Amino acid sequence: MFEVATQTYTSKREHYEDLCAQARGMLADEPNLIANAANFAALVFNSLPELNWAGFYLYDGKELVVGPFQGKPACIRIAIGRGVCGTAAQTRETQLVGDVHAFEGHIACDAASNSEIVVPLVKADGTLLGVWDVDSPVVARFDEEDRAGMEALCAVFMEAVNT
Repeated sequence: MFEVATQTYTSKREHYEDLCAQARGMLADEPNLIANAANFAALVFNSLPELNWAGFYLYDGKELVVGPFQGKPACIRIAIGRGVCGTAAQTRETQLVGDVHAFEGHIACDAASNSEIVVPLVKADGTLLGVWDVDSPVVARFDEEDRAGMEALCAVFMEAVNT
């Protein structure tokens, strides 16, 4: 059985490094994408403070479709290029949004969300798997340390996908 470690960290960087180690151990030797995505979402949601949603939107060849997540029910389908998730998928660049209400075209799945970070998930062969989406009820909850940490976590997830 895998348990989420609970401890106090001296920095965000240290916290993300520990989460990466936990994720790497949790995903090792499990080939199922959905099982890994579900556990990954639970790990992050239950480990980082001030989150109200954490999960995946998976690309089906036409649009993003909600995948495993933690939080309130979410929008089911998002067009590429629409909202923060669709923009991350289209540009293949992490979107760090301090105030989602100021982001043109933001899709409000949960009215409590005020900030968001979305990391595109690209397979080793260059094809889009989907996006990793994390929301917070706190304005400006995410910063450059979170960007680096989330990108590192997603790299661990994608290592498991690509093996």
